[in-house]
Amino acid sequence: MLDNETKEQLKQYLALLESEVVFSASFDQSEDSKKVEIFLTEVVEMSEQLSLEAKPLLRTPSFEVNQKGAPASGIIFAGLPMGHECTSFILALLQVSGRPPKVEDSIVQQIQSIERPLTFETYVSLTCHNCPDVVQALNILAVLNPKISHTMIEGGMYQQEIDDKQVMAVPTVFLDGSEFDSGRMTIEQILAKVAGPLSADEFADKDIFDVLVVGGGPAGASSAIYAARKGIKTGMVVETFGGQVLETLGIENVIGTPYIEGPQLMRQVEEHVKQYDVDIMKGQRATAITKSDLIEVTLENGAQLKAKTAILSTGARWRAINVPGEKEFKNKGIAYCPHCDGPLFKDKEVVVIGGGNSGIEAAIDLAGVAKHIYVLEFLPELKADQVLQKKLHSLDNVTVITNAATKEITGSSQVEALTYTDRLTNEEHTLKVEGVFILIGLMPNTEWLQDSLELNQRGEILVDGHGATNVPGIFAAGDCTDSIYKQIIISMGSGATAALGAFDYLIRHT
Repeated sequence: MLDNETKEQLKQYLALLESEVVFSASFDQSEDSKKVEIFLTEVVEMSEQLSLEAKPLLRTPSFEVNQKGAPASGIIFAGLPMGHECTSFILALLQVSGRPPKVEDSIVQQIQSIERPLTFETYVSLTCHNCPDVVQALNILAVLNPKISHTMIEGGMYQQEIDDKQVMAVPTVFLDGSEFDSGRMTIEQILAKVAGPLSADEFADKDIFDVLVVGGGPAGASSAIYAARKGIKTGMVVETFGGQVLETLGIENVIGTPYIEGPQLMRQVEEHVKQYDVDIMKGQRATAITKSDLIEVTLENGAQLKAKTAILSTGARWRAINVPGEKEFKNKGIAYCPHCDGPLFKDKEVVVIGGGNSGIEAAIDLAGVAKHIYVLEFLPELKADQVLQKKLHSLDNVTVITNAATKEITGSSQVEALTYTDRLTNEEHTLKVEGVFILIGLMPNTEWLQDSLELNQRGEILVDGHGATNVPGIFAAGDCTDSIYKQIIISMGSGATAALGAFDYLIRHT
């Protein structure tokens, strides 16, 4: 089951085990059980620190990862932890064996202070690049607190559960049998929902920052690195470190890196930031910014941070179509990531809204999984690159509909149909579909700045060549600005520009 290259890589990690680990597994005579048993047997053969035993569990096939001679860890894998979940499996082994998770002491204290039992279950797809972060975060909770357990459930092996619970997006997390949340979640966000967010008092003792960066995407990270390298006091307010890049699978245009996946890139970027003295405040959303003698940034919890300069790098998010049914059926048939959620629509009919590069790439990806794809484009023709259009038109299970204005998405508990209006004839048409992928571009995360800074008609922050806004001391970078091109490498460059601009401002004005 495991190829030689994977085995060699796995052996290197297994050499780092701190103690003996046992796989406590539940098998039957099914083909799925045989696959999991073969997988575990091959892994056990690679290290004398590993063993395999039989144990009745809630699901078959599934297995616990336990330290030998110790109480159950609470970490369970139901299905094969392959594909993107291979890293989750390796980290679970190392952490159960005794290697401490790489999280801040404050996070460890929050986890260990949880007193009530929590049973988490996460439904994943092995092709989902968002799922591992959630699985790994919840595994850390289970490792650090014996009252918490977590089961990763591979949707391919448990399709009936997926259908019964109407899981239409991954990752979807259940807590104590009820749906907890879906989509990408950081460990800070999970803890905020379970134990409550950090209070404003937690930020009361923060000193005045020379540079305070708001946002944790490529632009924000670049800003923080460039500022910290100048030896000035630097802070970051980060809702989710990584930003929009976490939703990007293959990246092939970061110079010097022929191919990398978005989550991996931003993990490396975060580690780079952590090499410097940067105060990273995760899981925090800024709600207001004002300027008097100092710049004050107000957080959602009411805390106020003070700084001599600020760099806003809040990025952008997928644009909504704002029709009835869009909010109601989010993660119940409406999706935004074909890589993550595509496998859930196997042999189903789906709609892709958007004829640009993102939409056509999504349609091409989905064509190998779904029964039929309808591509709806508002304009008279597709906007995607010709090479993508050529590939799209070569597929026999794709129908392109132009001049289509989406009117409504309907269903009972999940998406069942989409109605659109033909803009040439004003006739309405209804497509019987079970999924709708919305890919019509991005919009900047700047609503909270409407009365604070000068924005253009698209809501983008206007900046000059130094990254400066119309308010002295406040700079901006990345996709939230009026930068013509929205690219990772351009965001990184604009972050560096804004940091250098802020440093020059400090020299001249403080």
